[in-house]
Amino acid sequence: MKARAAILWERNTEWSVEDIDLDDPKDHEVLVKVVASGLCHSDDHAVTGDLPISIPIIGGHEGAGVVEAVGPGVVGVAPGDHVVMSFIPSCGKCRWCATGHSNLCDLGAHMLGGTQLDGTARAHARGTDVGSLAMLGTFANYTVVPENSVIKIDSDIPLDRACLVGCGVTTGWGSAVNTGEIEPGDTVVVVGIGGIGGSAVQGARMAGARNIVAVDLEPSKEELAKRIGATHFVGSVDEVNTLVGELTLGVMADVAILTVGVVDGDMLQPMVGLARKAGKVVVTGVAPATQIDAKVSLFEVTMWQKQIRGSLFGEANPRSDIPRLLALYKSGQLLLDEMVTREYPLDQINDGYADMKSGRNLRGVIIHEH
Repeated sequence: MKARAAILWERNTEWSVEDIDLDDPKDHEVLVKVVASGLCHSDDHAVTGDLPISIPIIGGHEGAGVVEAVGPGVVGVAPGDHVVMSFIPSCGKCRWCATGHSNLCDLGAHMLGGTQLDGTARAHARGTDVGSLAMLGTFANYTVVPENSVIKIDSDIPLDRACLVGCGVTTGWGSAVNTGEIEPGDTVVVVGIGGIGGSAVQGARMAGARNIVAVDLEPSKEELAKRIGATHFVGSVDEVNTLVGELTLGVMADVAILTVGVVDGDMLQPMVGLARKAGKVVVTGVAPATQIDAKVSLFEVTMWQKQIRGSLFGEANPRSDIPRLLALYKSGQLLLDEMVTREYPLDQINDGYADMKSGRNLRGVIIHEH
């Protein structure tokens, strides 16, 4: 069939919106009519090469839509079902899935290659195969994805909001609740208030944190940060040190979460400095894959027993956590409408990323025609 997609042909170029040819789903694959896709910073990491993803590739890994058709062997979903696509599939059988860590599912090893699980692509353009980011490619109005990547949701949930839990909201919320293990009364610092950072703020609020300090260089984000749960807002790590010291009488933060768009090794020590004795530093933002240098006082880490934790997909188990988060949305506890700054048609995807990189958006969302 014919579809329309945003393709990255070369590094550090704009997304090219054009027609593609899409194959039918094969064994244990699903054809999804994509309704909405979040504009996550990780797709821009593919553009810059910070993520070593094979190109050409259709971007998008935070999407929701309706099942159009299923391939042989699919039993979990049927045509007409509303689904969220999880950017990390979960097989349910590997060591990680079996021990409740399906965010580390072995099938995730296929995410950067662009092909489907059998090593071939389903999309074609300009006479060549085109991969799909995270085996999803939600910057297309139709896409073929693994059965293990789709999660059925209630049909009354707006798909233009449900798409956010396919990556950013779940990652940020889980960074606070799962990786940070925030407890009632904690003091929490979140550095970088985009889609993931804003969701970490919400996770901290829902976990019962007493002080939630949001840090971002863009002052216009203060109003929204406070609306979704931040108790304080500052514009730099220098300011936050003084504030957190005052709020905690010098004890410092129980949890400090780093959710900036591009992580640099020089950012780690200031985060460690924000944490109290035995406090947790959660690193959720993505650094360039080739970067191996980070500045940190190992003396401080040992002598004050501070913990540095990485967080992938917020340590979520998407098959259970995505429906749980959407239930919290329906009950009014998880705020998704407030997270969406602006919606764009696919043809304006490059405008959406320009808005993200300039700090104008908490989250932009592509709305495909439907």
